[in-house]
Amino acid sequence: MYRFLFLFLFATATVAQAQKPVLMPRQPAEKPKAKSQTEKPATVADAPPLTLAQAIQQGIENNFNIRLSRTDEQIAENNVTRGNAGQLPVVNGNFTRTFNRNNVRQESSSRPEPSTANNAQSNLLNANVAATWTIFDGFGMFIAYDRLKALNQTQQQITRATLEETVAAITDAYYAVVRESGKIKSIEEALKIGQARIDLTQARVDVGVSAKVEVLTARVDYNADQSALIQQQELLSTAKINLNNLLGRTPRLDFRPADSIVVTRDLDQAAITQAIQQNNPRLQAARTNTEVATYDRRLVRASRFPQVGLTSGYGLNRNVNGAAFFGTQLVTNTGRTYGLNYGVVASVPIFDGFNRNRLEQNARVVEEQSRLQLGQTQLQIEADAQQAYAQYQNRLQLLELEESNILLARENVAIALERYRLGLLTPIALREAQRTQLDAEVRLLDIRFQAKQAETVLRRLSGGLVQQAQGK
Repeated sequence: MYRFLFLFLFATATVAQAQKPVLMPRQPAEKPKAKSQTEKPATVADAPPLTLAQAIQQGIENNFNIRLSRTDEQIAENNVTRGNAGQLPVVNGNFTRTFNRNNVRQESSSRPEPSTANNAQSNLLNANVAATWTIFDGFGMFIAYDRLKALNQTQQQITRATLEETVAAITDAYYAVVRESGKIKSIEEALKIGQARIDLTQARVDVGVSAKVEVLTARVDYNADQSALIQQQELLSTAKINLNNLLGRTPRLDFRPADSIVVTRDLDQAAITQAIQQNNPRLQAARTNTEVATYDRRLVRASRFPQVGLTSGYGLNRNVNGAAFFGTQLVTNTGRTYGLNYGVVASVPIFDGFNRNRLEQNARVVEEQSRLQLGQTQLQIEADAQQAYAQYQNRLQLLELEESNILLARENVAIALERYRLGLLTPIALREAQRTQLDAEVRLLDIRFQAKQAETVLRRLSGGLVQQAQGK
């Protein structure tokens, strides 16, 4: 009787002991802290560092859009000459030399027999220098010169706009690489927590206080995070390829971003609006386009005036004729003429089928179109600036919220992991805390990137992005 009672008490104590939480070696919970955006992810191969200033410098030197725009600017600059506007004289030298072999037959009433010559040789030489100079064309030549300068200014503004837009694209692409790298680091942190969960669950299964299904569930969640990591690595590779393309270098070239996303938080809307009116290259190009349209209309009007020019030249004309007859005798006749000629050339338009009226009407329409395009460009730029500033303010508020929220999420995971180690938290709750932290990390990266995008748009529209980038 006492023997059976002893065995019953022993079994009861063993079951009670098994139901107690298994205490693993206690580790102090780490205090949550901010993570460096430039820290290299563990799962990404090491590569040479690349700063944003270096990326912009390479892009300015190698980007094909910039290089093509610079060639257009060079052509426009080369066109700004007085000769191209028609203000300088035009001088041409001409030279002609011809040789002839002819059969000649001449008949005359004073001679009973015709005079003939077979295979008679002759040659002609003509050389002259001719100059023409328009001295009045209704001031069209001066209008044309001003038009060429306006076209050059327009192309300069287009090149500057291309620079600003390319630098903005490079900035966004660079920070996209920083963002995707940060997401990889966040997933790596989630994998560390998942591995710790697997280890703790396996230890509890080994002592018989947890079922194997909990280990299997932990491994399934860990594999899901690994799958997300592989997909994120692909996104990082795509972001690097996009940046390399903008920098005009091989897509396979690997690098590691060395700069963090730092958002300026004190942009003033009034200052940005004023800078847009003064410095925006697209807006300035539209303004000079209206000047070009005005010059085109004035050129058509100038064509109604008389055109007066001076002409001059010096020429030599020598003709050696081997088929000349002096009576019935075949002789060689040589003639030479040379000397200076000069004069005045004038033309007055009288009637051309009303074509000048048509051209002037069309020029007025084009001038009005250029004004409408200027208004449309200004309105679109103001709308873009207003939209970017609204996004900028909104993202600053969200950024402040998420920066404080991420610390709470990290602290929550640290506490949840400790409670799970003590057996006071379910696996589902730990997984939820882990997902909450990962989502918070991703939101913070996305919002910080979007805030920087809005800031970049505002700086590009105000025309100060290239100066700021080159000053770094």
